[in-house]
Amino acid sequence: MKLYYSPGACSLSPHIVAREAGVELQLDKVDIKAKRTEHGADFYQVNPKGSVPALELDNGELLTEGPAIVQYLADLNPESGWAPANGTPARYRLQEMLGFINSELHKSYSPLFNPATPKAVRTERENSLRNCYALLEQRLASHPWLVGDRFTAADAYLFAVTNWASHVNLELGDYTALAAFQQRVAARPHVRAALEAEGLVAKVTV
Repeated sequence: MKLYYSPGACSLSPHIVAREAGVELQLDKVDIKAKRTEHGADFYQVNPKGSVPALELDNGELLTEGPAIVQYLADLNPESGWAPANGTPARYRLQEMLGFINSELHKSYSPLFNPATPKAVRTERENSLRNCYALLEQRLASHPWLVGDRFTAADAYLFAVTNWASHVNLELGDYTALAAFQQRVAARPHVRAALEAEGLVAKVTV
C-alpha cells in the first residue's frame, strides 16, 4: 500500500496509525501547492480531490479522507487495539471523536493558514477552536486518551491537528492537560519514527 502525504499535514495521523499497527506502507510525498508527487506525477490524477491523505490499496483502489483511512489501517491489525472492534460502543465513541476532530478542529484551522482571511473570521475561528479545546481539556484532565484507556486512531488525529497551533499563532498555553497529552503522544516510539520520516521532530507543538 502507498500513503500519499504532506509533511505535518493531517496525513500524519494515518502515518502514525500504520506504524503503531505494524502495517507496512510506501510513502509518497505530495507538494500540496503544486499538486505534484515527489516523483513528478500530477496528484490530481491520483486523487481528484487534490488533498492528502490518500491511501492506494494493494488492489489499486484509492481510499481518501483521514477518518476512514485510519480506521481501515487499524482494522488490518485488530489485535493492535488502535481501533476498537466494529459494532462495539467503544468503536462508536472512536467515530464520534474522529468526527468531532474532523469537523470542529481540522476545518477550523484551515482559514487560519490563509493570510487573506479577514480578521473577524480569524478571530471567530480562534475562539471556536479554544471552545473545542476546552471540551477536550476536560476529557484529558481525567483520562490519558480520548477513547477508553489506550491510545487509538483518534489520539493520533488530535495530535496531528493540534501540532498546527504554533504555525498559526494559536495560543493554547492554558490547556495543561492538552499539553501533557501532546507530550505523551510525541514520546511514543512509533510516533517519533513517523515524525522523523517526515522531518518534523523539531517542530512538535506540546
